[in-house]
Amino acid sequence: MTGTYPQRFRETEPVNRRIGRPLRRLIRLHDPDPALLDTIGRRLHARDEPGAALARAITSRNPDDPDKVSMAQFTQALTEGIERVPDAARPLRDFFSAVDTVPDWVDFDLVNDGGRVFRRFGRNAADVLLQLSLIGSYRFGGAADVLVQTGALTGSRTRRRLAETQHWATTISGHDAMRRTGAGFRLTVHVRLMHALVNYRFETRGEWDTGRWGLPINRSDLAATLGLFNAVPLLGVRLLGVRVTRAESRAVMHMWRYVGWLLGIDEDWLHHSERGQHRLNYHLLLTQSYGGPSGPPLARAAVDAQRSLHFRRFARQRGTYARERLLSMLGYFIGRKGVHDLELPYRLPWAIPPLLALNFLRYHVLGRSAAGRRYLERRGDRSFRRILHQYFGDDLPEVAELR
Repeated sequence: MTGTYPQRFRETEPVNRRIGRPLRRLIRLHDPDPALLDTIGRRLHARDEPGAALARAITSRNPDDPDKVSMAQFTQALTEGIERVPDAARPLRDFFSAVDTVPDWVDFDLVNDGGRVFRRFGRNAADVLLQLSLIGSYRFGGAADVLVQTGALTGSRTRRRLAETQHWATTISGHDAMRRTGAGFRLTVHVRLMHALVNYRFETRGEWDTGRWGLPINRSDLAATLGLFNAVPLLGVRLLGVRVTRAESRAVMHMWRYVGWLLGIDEDWLHHSERGQHRLNYHLLLTQSYGGPSGPPLARAAVDAQRSLHFRRFARQRGTYARERLLSMLGYFIGRKGVHDLELPYRLPWAIPPLLALNFLRYHVLGRSAAGRRYLERRGDRSFRRILHQYFGDDLPEVAELR
């Protein structure tokens, strides 16, 4: 096992089983699948190969390298199409051959439906992404250690990086945003190359313990991240009292399935149903390493960043309220032990009861009519714009610069 899997593989499985017990009951799983666990372990050592080849080509210092690619060429291919890049090198052509291929199963009308549903969740989705998907994942090593070593979510850069994540999740949900000329497509492909560049830097500079963690950004952790953006938010908004129908769930999962394809996630792990994704998420959870030194500073930075959000009036008081609200909801989502393990102060979940009441009115009453759903979409759009302004201020919303 030592030579096949990294050391972290299943090293805290008893703890992870306790954390995943509610999910296991939800999917009615009796015993984990040994073959799936083995695949997860092996893919901890596997990378996105088209992305890796392009990252090598972009970072090549040899001016005579026939495969050398410039960032200008990548940007031109992304915005205008690979056919507009004169004498494009093979790594660039291969990368865009991968992302420009639309699988037969993609239904862009259903992708748009998924975006509408996601936007309809409004602040509920933003809360779940920050609290359960992002901060909740800091309890596990590997991906959290990458973030600490890159400095992406620590110190003064924290608010900006949190904003970029929210901006990406919001952008992909726009109408036709995931078509080839859409902003969601471009941002997602941008994120894929960003992952590849980070992975290449860590692999080549000796900054990473591959024997312990696997590759810095590997195919198993990428699949786990997708699960934090599709099935986990669907489960999380329900815990906040949001009504999600089967059709709405199917649409959201379809949108994220195509996003996962563009990110280079293995197609056998791109699920069309919540149940299939929850089953994969449970197996991925079992393989994680709970605890470690990286999670607490990341969690503290994310919580304390609430104090520096951009509010037009009463900024100090509202920043304090935003921090306390976040801590309250964290206690609800990950429990007292999860909060303490991240070395955060525990707060009673005082923010949850009024939210449950409001969401019952909005989603179980208003949301049952077409007019009510349109109202919720408009309200959700306003919520996302307000949240992005709070994080970005007057800066232009973007995803991290590639370098």
